[in-house]
Amino acid sequence: MSALLTTYNPSTGQEIVSYPAHDAKKVERALAAATQAFTEWKTLPLEARGQFLKAIANELRKEKPYLAALAAEEMGKPIAQGFEEVEKCALTCEYFAEHGPVMLAHRIVPTEATKSYVAYRPLGVILAVMPWNFPFWQVFRALAPAVMAGNVMLLKHASSVCGCSLAIEKVIHGAGVPKGLFQSLLVQAARVGELIAHPDVAAVTLTGSTGAGREVAAQAGRHLKKAVLELGGSDAYVVLEDADLEHAAEVCVKSRLLNAGQSCISAKRFVVVKAVRKDFEKQVVARMKAVKFGDPSKTDCVLGPLARVELRDELHRQVVESVAQGAKLLCGGEVPDHAGAYYPPTVLSHVKPGMPAYSEELFGPVAAIIEAKDEADAMRIANDSDYGLGGCIFSGNVERAEKLALELMDAGSCFVNAMVRSDARLPFGGVKHSGYGRELGAAGILEFVNVKTVYIR
Repeated sequence: MSALLTTYNPSTGQEIVSYPAHDAKKVERALAAATQAFTEWKTLPLEARGQFLKAIANELRKEKPYLAALAAEEMGKPIAQGFEEVEKCALTCEYFAEHGPVMLAHRIVPTEATKSYVAYRPLGVILAVMPWNFPFWQVFRALAPAVMAGNVMLLKHASSVCGCSLAIEKVIHGAGVPKGLFQSLLVQAARVGELIAHPDVAAVTLTGSTGAGREVAAQAGRHLKKAVLELGGSDAYVVLEDADLEHAAEVCVKSRLLNAGQSCISAKRFVVVKAVRKDFEKQVVARMKAVKFGDPSKTDCVLGPLARVELRDELHRQVVESVAQGAKLLCGGEVPDHAGAYYPPTVLSHVKPGMPAYSEELFGPVAAIIEAKDEADAMRIANDSDYGLGGCIFSGNVERAEKLALELMDAGSCFVNAMVRSDARLPFGGVKHSGYGRELGAAGILEFVNVKTVYIR
């Protein structure tokens, strides 16, 4: 009898459904189908691939209400945010359909040859290992550029969102794509290593924890396969003395509470210079207190539950230990006495090195405020992290902030006076323990290709 993968509603703690895990024979059939699909897909003209991506975008929009409701049920995403996520997936498919042919065009390089150029050829079957927090977006931001480049994809999604995984497969098949182009594998995390090792898998892309990244990187390295890793983050939002504090507080709170704070690139550490720390703190606390958690299936819900009770409990541990070590609890910080994986908007001040809130990723609606002496100290603190995914600088002097973002902030995405977010038009990824490789943009579409030199005399 095969193992079961069970999904739960984080709002109630109740079981939704159990899915039989795919056995070895079913996985082998999926790999064979993917390999066969690649032989056809890679020969299609770029414009034809783009038409399929546009058809997928249409299917996404058609199924948007169902998909958003499914994410609300399986991982607690407020349904309005689910609608936005699905729309972003559709727009990304359309972006690569339109711009992919230019990004992948042969690049002529003048040499002594009669003709010499660089061509971009697909690698083959890409294994995508994806998390639960953005159950559609994480998949499509990897899928759209990869399949536009001529690859095919197998998805090993988080077991807590099996329904979303199968729904993605249904949407893509509904667009009329070749059989085997995209398939969802319902398998346990322990089987990822054998999938990476399989000779039919050409490369792997992972979005997940730093620990998972180490495991996937080790397996990919052992088998000499390309890997792209988008891992954790502890993004610093730096507030300088000349910042518009009202705007900074608004952006910081929005980022911190989006998806119940369960985002690799949400604002996690608020690094504020001493001169404005108290004023900024008051504004953040007022905004955090004004937001109440609710039923994610309701359109007016801003803050839903965390995805699982154990994640909520781990977040609470980080808060409790930080307070025990001297952090000041300004609001929140108490586990509700009712069902569901809920946690209130929480603000910690006087956060210092050595506290969990300083050095660990807070994956939930908890803001850590760290005081800096001045600009130089703020940038030092911002970079005092194992992570380097994203970061933001707030200042009334845009040129000053741009220079700091460009030259001093150690992160893959650095924003000025705006919330860090991923965008199909721009490369996305991190440095340090936040991973390597890029998704999206021209850099992302070239991650899973053979950069081939062709030289003719």
